[in-house]
Amino acid sequence: MKTQIKLCGFTRPEDAAAAVALGADSLGLVFYPPSPRNIGIKEAQAICAAVGPFTSLTALFLNAQRSDIEAVLSQVPVSLLQFHGTESPEFCSSFQRPYIKSVPMKSVDDVQAYCHGYHSARGFLLDSNAAGAAGGSGTVFDWSRIPVGLRSRLILAGGLSVENVGSAVREVRPSAVDVSSGVESAKGVKDNDLMRTFIQAVKTADAELV
Repeated sequence: MKTQIKLCGFTRPEDAAAAVALGADSLGLVFYPPSPRNIGIKEAQAICAAVGPFTSLTALFLNAQRSDIEAVLSQVPVSLLQFHGTESPEFCSSFQRPYIKSVPMKSVDDVQAYCHGYHSARGFLLDSNAAGAAGGSGTVFDWSRIPVGLRSRLILAGGLSVENVGSAVREVRPSAVDVSSGVESAKGVKDNDLMRTFIQAVKTADAELV
């Protein structure tokens, strides 16, 4: 099974275009003002224009106001929503768009029960942050805590890098992996060599599992 690859936290159109050329399946755009990777609508539109119509774009929000989310949806052609805060299941599903829900592994004890509460989610992004906090910290959580039955909708995040993503794919066998800081030369600035190496490491691990 091909492990899908989401690279998150783009702030520059040229980085986004490079990621698509290198084989990324989805690009993440952060709409959370405290984040160093936060972008506005104009920046998001420029990134979208750089990658073409068939690229999957994910918009990340953390406890955002409904009006702010609707403003993005009305002006940026995103494919998927990502809720990274304490949003309720009802709120997440109210925008008539597919969504993924981040699971703050630093705060959640019963991962299976937490995910069950968001049964309408397209997938679950397991990150190493605490509830209500942003990801992108570069910290790895204990992969043994991941329920086996979650794998078909599992997006593995939290401290992934070129050094460990191959092991992550082989050990966890997630549906997708998500990386931000692990492919950056500075916060919000992607490194082409790191993106290339990360993507190749995922492909190599996939080939070993066939």
